[in-house]
Amino acid sequence: MNTPLGTPELRSRFEEVFGAAPDGVWQAPGRVNLIGEHTDYNEGFVLPFAIDRAARVAVRLRPDSTLRMLSTFGNQGMTTADAAALDPATARGWTKYPLGVLWALEQRGLAVPGLDLLLDSDVPRGAGLSSSHAIECAIILAVNELTGAGLSEQDMVLATQRAENDFVGAPTGIMDQSASLRGAAGRAVFLDCRDQSVRLVPFDAEAAGLVLLVIDTKVSHSHAGGGYAARRASCELGADVLGVRALRDVGVGDLEEAAGLLDAETFRRVRHVVTENERVLQAVELLESTGPQATGPLLDASHASMRDDFEISCPELNLAVDTARAGGAIGARMTGGGFGGSAIALTPAGAEQRVRTDVVRAFERAGYAAPDIFRVRPAAGALRLA
Repeated sequence: MNTPLGTPELRSRFEEVFGAAPDGVWQAPGRVNLIGEHTDYNEGFVLPFAIDRAARVAVRLRPDSTLRMLSTFGNQGMTTADAAALDPATARGWTKYPLGVLWALEQRGLAVPGLDLLLDSDVPRGAGLSSSHAIECAIILAVNELTGAGLSEQDMVLATQRAENDFVGAPTGIMDQSASLRGAAGRAVFLDCRDQSVRLVPFDAEAAGLVLLVIDTKVSHSHAGGGYAARRASCELGADVLGVRALRDVGVGDLEEAAGLLDAETFRRVRHVVTENERVLQAVELLESTGPQATGPLLDASHASMRDDFEISCPELNLAVDTARAGGAIGARMTGGGFGGSAIALTPAGAEQRVRTDVVRAFERAGYAAPDIFRVRPAAGALRLA
């Protein structure tokens, strides 16, 4: 994992590279989705939280339309583009995320400035923790403030979604950027993806004697790939056949009738979304009444649904989940869009080391790459650092 630079170091590095101090430094966190997978684009419910891993950008506006972008990680050197001629076809690597945000703002009728940008991030890439949305949210927060665009949180959520959908080419919903922009320390973000309303619910695992472990399988995934798009298409087909606006409008009690109307594969996809929405509502109720220690069975059921009905897990994720549960975790599931990435394990603090050791050994026996395992905590949403 990339070791993050402190704010003074990032400012100093910016000045070395670009020859002048930045106008400011902004930060936006990655996210873990506690429960509610592939429900967001079905106008359903999700329960993510912002994590204590973030993307940071030092930015300075320029008097011309030139964009100069550099990151502190990877081998990609300085990228130069023209803010007046943004083109999805020519965007490469991590720069497609800031370029996509600027393009989306341009599509809203805003004047897109030239700027110098230095990115630093310790959100693992390809791990299902929304490293791309962290970059986008940090950028849009910076540009919104520096240009006086006056965008609301909701405006920024929708602009970054458009950047993902129409510039990057990933048909994602609004969960990731909502968590990054609207998160709070010690809270999960209960998001209704139909009306974009948010309620912050308590999620303090450590106060309950628990830790939330992320198990990064090192199996890279991409929302721009075909598997994600195919699942979304199945959901849209299911909603169309069932005569509803979105699968949000299908209840658990409707599944028996749906089974007779849909082909077997589409029905499984629909069943996952419908039951996952119900699990999110149950998790919110438990967090607000009993506490995180009561949510373990919901996490387990969510993983089984993603593995069997939505078919977005993989052998490494299944091994991580099964081994963590056997080692003492009270609940575990894959998190993120699937086809790789990370699992989460809600674990009693006393069992943490056993879970870590058992998972590493299981991966080694299976011949898989060594996983990266680390704690995460609910953290503040996007903000200006300097």
